[in-house]
Amino acid sequence: MKTLYTGLITFGAALLLGGCQPTSHSTAAGKASNTAQQQTFTAPINWDANWQFFRADQELTLAQAQTHNDWQKVNLPHTAKIEPRVVNDQFQGDAWYKKTISYQTGWQDKRILIDFEGAMNAAEVWLNGEKITQHQGGYLPFSADLTESLKPGDNTLLVRLDNRDNKITGPKPMASLDFNMYGGLYRHVWLRVENSVHITDAVNASKVASGGIFVRYPNVTDSQASVAIETHIANTENTQNTVQVRQSLWQGDTLITQADQTLTIAPRQEQSAAVNLTVNDPALWSPASPNLYQLTTEIFDGDTLLDREQTAIGIREFRVEAGALYINGKQTFLRGVNRHQEYPYVGYALSDNANYRDAALIKAAGFDYVRLSHYPHSTSFMQAADELGLVLIDAVLGWQYYSDDPAFKDHVVQTCRDLIRRDRNHPSVLAWECSLNESWMPEPFIDRLQAAVHEEYPGEQVYSAGWQSYGYDIYLQARQHRLEHYEKPTKPYIVSEYGDWEYYAMNAGLNQDTWGDLLQAERSSRQLLSDGEVRLQQQAANVTEAHDDNFNTPAVADGYWVMFDYNRGYADDLEASGLMNLERLPKFSYYVYQSQRDADDYAGPLSSGYNVFIASYWQPDSSLSFNVYSNADEVALTLNGKVLARQKPSEAYPNLAHPPFHFELDKFAPGTLEAIAYADGKEVARHRVTTPGKPTRLTLAADLAGKKASHDDLVFVHAQLLDSNGQPTRVNGSQVRFQVNGPAELVGPTTTHTEAGIASALLKITGNPTKVGVSASNESVGSEQRDDLF
Repeated sequence: MKTLYTGLITFGAALLLGGCQPTSHSTAAGKASNTAQQQTFTAPINWDANWQFFRADQELTLAQAQTHNDWQKVNLPHTAKIEPRVVNDQFQGDAWYKKTISYQTGWQDKRILIDFEGAMNAAEVWLNGEKITQHQGGYLPFSADLTESLKPGDNTLLVRLDNRDNKITGPKPMASLDFNMYGGLYRHVWLRVENSVHITDAVNASKVASGGIFVRYPNVTDSQASVAIETHIANTENTQNTVQVRQSLWQGDTLITQADQTLTIAPRQEQSAAVNLTVNDPALWSPASPNLYQLTTEIFDGDTLLDREQTAIGIREFRVEAGALYINGKQTFLRGVNRHQEYPYVGYALSDNANYRDAALIKAAGFDYVRLSHYPHSTSFMQAADELGLVLIDAVLGWQYYSDDPAFKDHVVQTCRDLIRRDRNHPSVLAWECSLNESWMPEPFIDRLQAAVHEEYPGEQVYSAGWQSYGYDIYLQARQHRLEHYEKPTKPYIVSEYGDWEYYAMNAGLNQDTWGDLLQAERSSRQLLSDGEVRLQQQAANVTEAHDDNFNTPAVADGYWVMFDYNRGYADDLEASGLMNLERLPKFSYYVYQSQRDADDYAGPLSSGYNVFIASYWQPDSSLSFNVYSNADEVALTLNGKVLARQKPSEAYPNLAHPPFHFELDKFAPGTLEAIAYADGKEVARHRVTTPGKPTRLTLAADLAGKKASHDDLVFVHAQLLDSNGQPTRVNGSQVRFQVNGPAELVGPTTTHTEAGIASALLKITGNPTKVGVSASNESVGSEQRDDLF
């Protein structure tokens, strides 16, 4: 018999697996046709390296920026300021970026563009002192066309970003906002060189239900599926062009089907090529089986390849009705969570790998659904969701702010359209939250947003979602609102948030920054990892009760608030209702949800099927009443090898797939408490907790969470304090100093303090990860040096 030591997400978890790549116009990777080619197109070039940067509190003119002489060399993604772990005065002001563009031979008769994936918040772009473009909004992409302004030799690109409070983009001013928006060029930038005949960019084309490549699935069954592909192509020449459009659908290295079309495009015109591909016995996409195909779209002029784009797609059907969600015809309830996308110190400036790791942790926690709160998240996170089988609600920026200013309303509607254009091909997207979260909106404005969703994505099985019941296809309502205002909805319903506010502010409504009479901290779900086992047990009890209660509603999904602790713009502390702390270390409540997934369900690269977790530190002051969380049938509890009890799950939570196992012990005795989980009478998993002694040493581990470290990556390194027997301790506030050698740097302070026995540092990898060495020291227990963490 093989004993499984559970799928716990523990300190230093590190499965080294492959992951998602950025998608844009084709990179060299992916599948291409077998036709002999003269290749005249250039794949987009990552333009993250070798920028110059400075920031200014005051607003500067272009002339002042051009004469500034104290520029810092940076690479992207980049945040405007390295903030403290608890952000109580986020930088707001000007962030200036500069980069030299050297004109290349072969750019004649080409279009040269710069694509910004995200720039916070109001952007202006100049080339050689000439203003090229401007853009409002920090979460969605925009492009700057440099073609007419480039000159031979070196050209200077200058970008100004203003992340001050903005009445046009919203939301609330930072002083009263419940999250931070940060600043800088915090996502990738690409240089795009295009032929005169090319596939357009979905957002930049600004075409309703068109632009770029648009993939839909008119008919989906287990035996056959139809894949409808529309490709929008532009001809910027003064002559007519006749081209071949080839669509090739691949599954791994196997070509599934292919179709060619001939398209004649008039001078200076744009035209769409539409084709339906039939896939027999399709491998359908779902949370349980996130099967992806690779669509290769190529444009030929004879044997000359003009353009190529790769699109990862998942063939699937979502159907939502009152009280039921069907994925590929199978009724499904989606257990989910909300996510803010921030990291400590760098804010939004996450690496692609960091976004993948977040998705892997969410999937391993037992979730199949994520609400992207409360703004568009990065493309790399959405690619990870596609790959790992996380269903998403995709949202525009909004939080407790509405304005009747026509410019504001027009901006929100446009961001809704741009969001759909950017993300419509992701199989993970269930619904478009073109709604201002917790902001009362007049019905004519909702009508505009609802119309925008269905204009941009015409057809059936397309859903809008909003927190007002009027107008939207899916009604989103937080549990704390439901406690006061709930009426049984007559349309599809999702519990958008639960488990936090109702245990924190006694249903105080929406005035979060002014509410004073909060519940005592011991009863709240806002518990730091350092708050100790009693309060972590309380958080776990709260989420168990709330999740069980959600099944008493007709909800088709629910989303706990929130996955990771995060910073709040208006408060001088962390919002600590996360299932994991800011450094992605799990609290007891993480295992509440992990235990709800059946052992044979797909859970991503960090799962081991059956799991069991003891929600106790088993110290002299520990409660003798505690829960064990498991997805097995029975759990036996032993102390120092002696069986104390063997029992079935609690009957207190009738709606849960796997209720907790509650144990009441007679007395405390130091030693090893072990939970042994059984399924069908066979042992399937174990978890041990040993009474810790005083710390005597420390050990280091990198938390790679399913993704091998790479150049320009962000990785957490954890230092765990151990006792003389090698058991983890739970000491809070012990100071640990980190040092790095090799191609990496510490982000944030060199000295941090332990939470539940673990101190964490954030590293930015600047070169070969295998050349990086890390050491950590504590004045009481000494130090450890590791040169093999990556």
